[in-house]
Amino acid sequence: MSLTLNPEDIPIKASRDDNYLCSPEDNIYNVSFSCFKIRDVVSGAVILDIKKLQPTEIQQDGEEIRDAGLGYFPESNRESTGDHKVQSFTVGSKALSRFHLIERHFYRNLLLKTFDFEIGFCIPHSRNTCEHIYCLPDLDSNIGTMIRNPFETRSDSFYFVNNKLMMHHKAEYSFTGTDSSRE
Repeated sequence: MSLTLNPEDIPIKASRDDNYLCSPEDNIYNVSFSCFKIRDVVSGAVILDIKKLQPTEIQQDGEEIRDAGLGYFPESNRESTGDHKVQSFTVGSKALSRFHLIERHFYRNLLLKTFDFEIGFCIPHSRNTCEHIYCLPDLDSNIGTMIRNPFETRSDSFYFVNNKLMMHHKAEYSFTGTDSSRE
């Protein structure tokens, strides 16, 4: 199932991946995300805050949640032009060199935006937090349809170490503010 992909391979993909492009076993660095938070840059309002229960010790078993979860964005965030993203994660016994994240956001098969973040070096047996501020795409022409079709806005997140894909996460989003539309 695993392919040898590097960051240059991701931008050429025109649509969202239905399958995972690597297996959990490819996470040989035992990277485990414990927190994912998005807040509006202007107002400071927290839009999304997902926390995974943290063990008292850094996990060495490579167990990882592959789906980042479901995002319920409040109506007030529809007008936001920029977001601030914070991710917290632990690293196992191997150092990460050139840790790199590419996120691709889609509405159905329409690419909305690609984000490219260089995280850099992370020491072994560490807890890390990285923060990114980025501009959101102009969604004026699509937002009504996106609201009426919750969870058809999705993302793929690709994580690379030394230019080799080691983790692939997926997420689905709703702009209704609740999960009542998902049944």
